[in-house]
Amino acid sequence: MSDEIDVVWISSSPVLQRFDQPLLQYIAKYVNVAQWEYRYGKDEAGSIDEAVTLLDEFLSQCSHPVNLAGHGAGGAIALSYARRYPEKVRSLTLLAVGYKPANTWHAYYYLQRQLFTISREQVLATNVRHLFGEQPTHTTKKLIAVLNKDLEQTPLLHSLFQLVDLPTGGVSMPMMVCGSKNDSIVNSPALHNWVHYFKPEDNLWECPQGYHFFHYFYPQQVGEKILNFWQIYYPQPMDSNTLFYSSFIN
Repeated sequence: MSDEIDVVWISSSPVLQRFDQPLLQYIAKYVNVAQWEYRYGKDEAGSIDEAVTLLDEFLSQCSHPVNLAGHGAGGAIALSYARRYPEKVRSLTLLAVGYKPANTWHAYYYLQRQLFTISREQVLATNVRHLFGEQPTHTTKKLIAVLNKDLEQTPLLHSLFQLVDLPTGGVSMPMMVCGSKNDSIVNSPALHNWVHYFKPEDNLWECPQGYHFFHYFYPQQVGEKILNFWQIYYPQPMDSNTLFYSSFIN
């Protein structure tokens, strides 16, 4: 990995990457961004711990601490890494990650399956509305397929039988937490509970709308807020325009 890279975006699911691209393309106009992706084979078990280990192998190639960022389960990986290797992280930016970081849309899905006697597709259709807002029928069907695939790819080991937890609490480096005011998965209370763990330099910002994938619908607005946060901790002017991509398979 090039020493010029200072921002690493963590992706936990290949099928959800498309929703990160508008934001990454915007911030790549100003900073060098590496996109790191976690995958695991069909016959192998994925986990947050394994993702953190592989991410460390990737970041060991960088000679200086990086600005780490991620959305949803990708943010949970970034958070777990920042806690385990704080000396390697300059700042942490979390999008749609609540103060209980394992409470992703996947946990919400399995909770609905436990509570209601409706089909998997009906629950996924409900989740499409909560994650993206009302969509045309043909778009909803495509998004159901995307979410169905993401359930197979996430490193969080939620299931119908058990919902996992991750430790609550803050981190030692500067942190920015972003969310959307109309996100029903990581709602405002789940977001604002982060302030109990904040340091003076930490920051919380909510997009006025955009649901769970607000960074997809409003990439420039979100990007400007994040860039302003990074600017404080950046060692040189943010004027490069390269987006790097890397994936790791367990």
